[in-house]
Amino acid sequence: MKVLILNGSPREDGNTSVAVNELVKTFEEEGVETEVVRIGSQAIRGCVACGGCAQTGKCVFDDAVNDIAPKFEVSDGLIVASPVYYASANATLIACLDRLFYSSHFDKTMKVGACVTVARRGGCSATFDELNKYFTISGMPIASAQYWNSVHGRDKGEAAKDLEGLRNMRVLAHNMAFLMKSIALGKEQYGMPKEEERVWTHFIR
Repeated sequence: MKVLILNGSPREDGNTSVAVNELVKTFEEEGVETEVVRIGSQAIRGCVACGGCAQTGKCVFDDAVNDIAPKFEVSDGLIVASPVYYASANATLIACLDRLFYSSHFDKTMKVGACVTVARRGGCSATFDELNKYFTISGMPIASAQYWNSVHGRDKGEAAKDLEGLRNMRVLAHNMAFLMKSIALGKEQYGMPKEEERVWTHFIR
């Protein structure tokens, strides 16, 4: 089992990293391999809807997105962690996810997804909803905990004092490990869910 974790914070060893480190530690206890990629400080532009990826199978902008795609493909799960800016995820992270999910054409069905949000106070729920949409449009089950996956802190390292938030990170990692292992067993016994041909409709016709 392997989980790819995208850290959307531009701050090295900031509060988002505190949450991510708690996840990594718990996954290690579960025997799950993790790889953390910090993208918040990288120069990642947004999608321009050029359609080039339909021909090449990768994004025309050859940056971190194309490096992340093969890591995502071989992973059993993906966690996206973001600081909260104006009740939204880091814009660099959103640019990365837009292009990553749109330009990578491998089947994401039954890869397990989860997101983590970090804020001083408000905006975590809105960001949580925003990030989960990438999973639900891709046939990816979402791992849950016992509360929304948020950790709170303002100054660097302050999130380590959020005992409830860190507990929730551990619960999330345990639940995600269980779900990934259960899906792997299910694939062996039952195979993948039945697929139907895609039907494309528009609201204007």
